Amino acid sequence: MPTGRRVVSLLPSATEVLFAVGAGDDVVGVTFECDEPAHARSVARVVSNSALPEGLSPAEIDTFVAARMAAGEDIYHLDRAALAGLDATLVVTQDLCAVCAVDVSEVHDALDFLQCRAQVLTTDPHTLEEVWASIEAIGAATGRDAAAADLAASLRDRVAAVRASVAGMAGARCAILEWTDPPFSPGHWVPEMIESAGGVSVLGVAGQKSRRLDWAQVVQSQPEVVVVAPCGFGLAESERLAGEVVAASVLPADAPVWAVDANASFARPGPRLADGVEALARILHPSLGAPDPAMARLVRGGPTV
Repeated sequence: MPTGRRVVSLLPSATEVLFAVGAGDDVVGVTFECDEPAHARSVARVVSNSALPEGLSPAEIDTFVAARMAAGEDIYHLDRAALAGLDATLVVTQDLCAVCAVDVSEVHDALDFLQCRAQVLTTDPHTLEEVWASIEAIGAATGRDAAAADLAASLRDRVAAVRASVAGMAGARCAILEWTDPPFSPGHWVPEMIESAGGVSVLGVAGQKSRRLDWAQVVQSQPEVVVVAPCGFGLAESERLAGEVVAASVLPADAPVWAVDANASFARPGPRLADGVEALARILHPSLGAPDPAMARLVRGGPTV
């Protein structure tokens, strides 16, 4: 039931959390990317959009984003007129990545311009534990403390269960690619996801930002498994891009290549990261059984252990 709070979410992951902890009825504004739950955009006004043209290749997207960032221009646009009519009491935003969502400085500028006194909750998780803590923070800000605590506890338990299930197993060397043209290493919580699933992250470092690579660096990392998880893409798009990478013959010939739903379970700091850890455990340890095909698909090769 509505509580009188009026919440604007400027993050797809925050929108997912708000609905998951029972605060969905309070959400009055979301972004164009908020697609979980599916009805989020139908019950709240869209208050941000992207300057990124549609239909670009990964290389073209990289060039466009790099040029915008170099020029000091935003990738995302906050619709002040839409925000003005919402009478928000809480705005949930991020200070993690200017490429991923509206920059927090733009949010503050817009609220000052509108003379809006809404509370601004900024999330900035770099690790799985910080993601779970951000869920608790959103719960506290919306009066859903108990539900958020329960959700965070269940996510911690699920990751702990995966760790227990792979304890003692040989850890495959895993390269997750957060972009494919050019290749980018995994950042923030993603290397930790590999480690939690019983693997060894050969490209990225837990808690640090992703970084631009070349294919020689990817090959030199000697991955035994490659997982294509391009930020901003779902499973079908990831599978297509993984196929392009395989066709280009830029990866070690004997490494299995998987595509995953990056948006759902890798790129966004929300509850479904636990799904990603569970899928990774099955990718890296085939003896556990195949991952859910709705989350991961094998593009080349087969089990290595």
